[in-house]
Amino acid sequence: MPELGETGRQAENLLRASVFLPPRQDGLTPYRRPLPPGSIAGEDEALTTNGPALLVTYGSQRKLMTLIQGTGEQRLWRSDDGTVIATDGARVVATAGTVTSLAATRFDSPDPLDDVTTLLDRPAAARRVVDLVPANRDTDRMRFGVSLECRLRAARVEEGLYVEERCGGGARFLNRYWADPETGAVWRSEQWVGIDGRPLLIEVVSPPSN
Repeated sequence: MPELGETGRQAENLLRASVFLPPRQDGLTPYRRPLPPGSIAGEDEALTTNGPALLVTYGSQRKLMTLIQGTGEQRLWRSDDGTVIATDGARVVATAGTVTSLAATRFDSPDPLDDVTTLLDRPAAARRVVDLVPANRDTDRMRFGVSLECRLRAARVEEGLYVEERCGGGARFLNRYWADPETGAVWRSEQWVGIDGRPLLIEVVSPPSN
């Protein structure tokens, strides 16, 4: 596990059971994935939710998640069926209740997503290590210390700022983020969390007040 220097940062989120109980594109043109039908009857139901909430889709599953715990930019979100994701700012850093759980995320430098507006002028690199655990806890399929090397860049599009994050190393994938052009607040994203071919599609229904 990397040591954290004065200018470095280590974001590690171990989700414990006690918390949960009670086509490839080479350019910067965003692809909008249609939302599949799911457990939520309609958008109106999501919009009437009290408090901070996210609409999360992966595969054929679509879930409304509400904030259950938050300290600064680090937050825990939970759906009615017990699926949980942890976020640090816009970044999903841990999951539970999915086919493969993202058990931990560790950075050895600041996350460029902390200030996406700077990516317009200066593309950035990020290195992180993740731990992946299957839902059945099969030890042969657990992957610890998966190292990722990522490059991020941004462009202005009609919807605001669009960010692509291409990663290689222990896994190859493309993350996408849509953000407010002035504040840099990410309101929509598609993020790999260890589930092959099924990124989490996250839309902010009601943001935390902070």
